[in-house]
Amino acid sequence: MPHFQIDYSANLEDAVDISALCEAVRAQAVEIEAFPLAGVRVRATRVDHYAMADGQPKHGFIDLSIRLREGRTSDVKIAALQQVFGALKTFMAPVLATHSVALSAEMRDISPEFSLKFGTVRAYLGDG
Repeated sequence: MPHFQIDYSANLEDAVDISALCEAVRAQAVEIEAFPLAGVRVRATRVDHYAMADGQPKHGFIDLSIRLREGRTSDVKIAALQQVFGALKTFMAPVLATHSVALSAEMRDISPEFSLKFGTVRAYLGDG
């Protein structure tokens, strides 16, 4: 952990490079001490069915959900959330200037007893 899940409205697909957005979030996340490098995962899911605001199809959204194991202080989590959300806002600035888009982010703690983990990523870090 942490896992970063980006849900985005389908109408943004032509306006936003979603792969580059995932990389921007990842690049910011690995700079934050509270997020262990080996646990960082960023993924995005296009949402084809949605309704917003006044129902006009011009409105879009990007919602970032961050899940991480509990144990960090509120101050650490708030600072980390603000840094990642800042990266999202910076990345999206050109699109926000020309499109109706709502950005949101939320961080949730995951209890270790209800979240099992296993993998070999740490063994391969640094092997290029």
